Amino acid sequence: MDSPALPDRQPIIRARQVVKVYPAGGRPVQALKGVNLDVYAGEFVAIQGKSGAGKTTLVQILTGVDRLTGGEVWVDGAALHRFDENQLAFWRGRNVGVIFQSFYLMPTLSILDNVVLPIDLCGDYHPRRSRELALELLRQVGLEEHAYKLPSQISGGQQQRVAIARALANDPPLIIADEPTGRLDSVNAENIFQIFQSLVNGGKTVLMVTHDEGLASRASRRLILADGEIVADDFVPISVSEATNKTDD
Repeated sequence: MDSPALPDRQPIIRARQVVKVYPAGGRPVQALKGVNLDVYAGEFVAIQGKSGAGKTTLVQILTGVDRLTGGEVWVDGAALHRFDENQLAFWRGRNVGVIFQSFYLMPTLSILDNVVLPIDLCGDYHPRRSRELALELLRQVGLEEHAYKLPSQISGGQQQRVAIARALANDPPLIIADEPTGRLDSVNAENIFQIFQSLVNGGKTVLMVTHDEGLASRASRRLILADGEIVADDFVPISVSEATNKTDD
């Protein structure tokens, strides 16, 4: 599948000469080495590479979870490299949905309350409306009937769907997932992929770190990292007329 990005559009993600160095005693580790990357709205990007290639470091910087050592990162017009920790936390809560392999659900809260939590933290809605929105998100991922269960009472695949609903709580334009299917069987992994595909079809941008070759090959774009650098990128921009023709085929 070709990338839906158009060459005359501004990217939703723009990374320039991004460097990340982790202190490691007397021998610092350079996890990213001058990475340059543009991602456009509506793309579904799979990120691959061996362990230690820099995949997780890259997505942590793009989500503001980690700070870069050098370079610049712009996400939907926000200069993350200029933000302090408080600004990053506020920006992340409203602008990016982050999904991890380990789910990170609050074990003592119901599924519904896990999704309500980020909505309430932003403080944009009355509590009753927050719960209505959370129920609608659970409906979208097929879990409304489990809303009042604890995370321990549902399967791993269902917990990951809750994590996706939680990531969508504040309607972010960008979804970034780090190995979201790594702990799931093939059936549940396919379910998660289909949810991501539906989000892209609805206008969201999705970046997904994955070791699953089958899933990666079905994304609209694939990046491969090695030793802190992007060594392969199958991005090919297409024009409006080409995009229309492909849709008509």
